[in-house]
Amino acid sequence: MATKEKGTLVLIIFILCGIVLGGLIGQLTKDISWLSWLSYGKEFGLVDPITLDLGVVQLTIGLMFDINVSSIIGIAIAIFIYRRF
Repeated sequence: MATKEKGTLVLIIFILCGIVLGGLIGQLTKDISWLSWLSYGKEFGLVDPITLDLGVVQLTIGLMFDINVSSIIGIAIAIFIYRRF
C-alpha cells in the first residue's frame, strides 16, 4: 500500500471514530438540560429496506444516517487530530 493510500485510510478511520464517539456523547447528554443541544440532529435514509430477490439469493439493502451536533463536532476534532498526527 502506498503512503497516500495509508494516509487516506487513517483519515477515514479517524472520521469514523469521531462520528461514533460524537454520537455516543450525544446520546449520553440528551437528558442533561444544559447539554441537550448536543443531541439535536436529523435522521435520514431508507426507511424501508429494499429487497432484491433473485430466486437463489435474496439481498436486502438498507441505510440510515443519524447525524447530530456532537457527531459533527467529533468529525471536526478527528480531522484536527489527523492533521496533527
